[in-house]
Amino acid sequence: MVNLEGKTVLIVGAGRGIGRAAAELFAAADANLVIASRNGAELMELEYKLNTKGNPNVLAVEADAADEQDVAALVAAAVERFGAIDYLVHTAGLGILKPFGELTLRDFDALIEANVRSAFVVLQKVLPVMAENRFGRVVAIPGILGKAPMMQASAYCAAKYALTGMIKCLKDEYKRFGIRFSLMHFGGVDSSFWDNVAIKVQRDRMLSVEAAARAVFFAATQEGEGVMSEIVLLPENHQLI
Repeated sequence: MVNLEGKTVLIVGAGRGIGRAAAELFAAADANLVIASRNGAELMELEYKLNTKGNPNVLAVEADAADEQDVAALVAAAVERFGAIDYLVHTAGLGILKPFGELTLRDFDALIEANVRSAFVVLQKVLPVMAENRFGRVVAIPGILGKAPMMQASAYCAAKYALTGMIKCLKDEYKRFGIRFSLMHFGGVDSSFWDNVAIKVQRDRMLSVEAAARAVFFAATQEGEGVMSEIVLLPENHQLI
């Protein structure tokens, strides 16, 4: 198991799903852990769980990732407590899948805010901290719909493709500061994403959040000459080659 003692990991969107499962892996690796979510109740429950498992270095901060003031306070709290942010795992997002004709402008704006604006705000606050220390590992999760299209996902794909494009540009801007970026293109993951989606899916054949979290941890902790720049992880029944 990789040991991250002395390193600080910020997970945005840690309250549930992949973010929560990733938080458990980083905590088990003895990292200093900052967990953020809009849902304070979920966050406090996770903080308590991680602390009782033996990692006392867990800081929970309720924050809206799309709100500049919230994120500024989050990053300031992380740096004040631990002195740096070495790893960023950005899992915050929103999914709306509908036929194009049924989408509203409100749907579109919500998808852009949750999936693109949130990442933009977080990265603008975190990257200067990493650049100052000349070290950083960033993992973002555009999912497979940030790489390949799907019916009834036009607005969602637009947001996730935008996230992919932004990260690819930042890779070139920040490589001189020792910051590496990884894009995680997961296929169907059995998470709360699907709770309110009308499309018929087989959730029992999807990836588990734990499998996705292991891939996030693997990408974030790669050292040496290699960079896990993009990972495509799909259920066996939905391979895309």
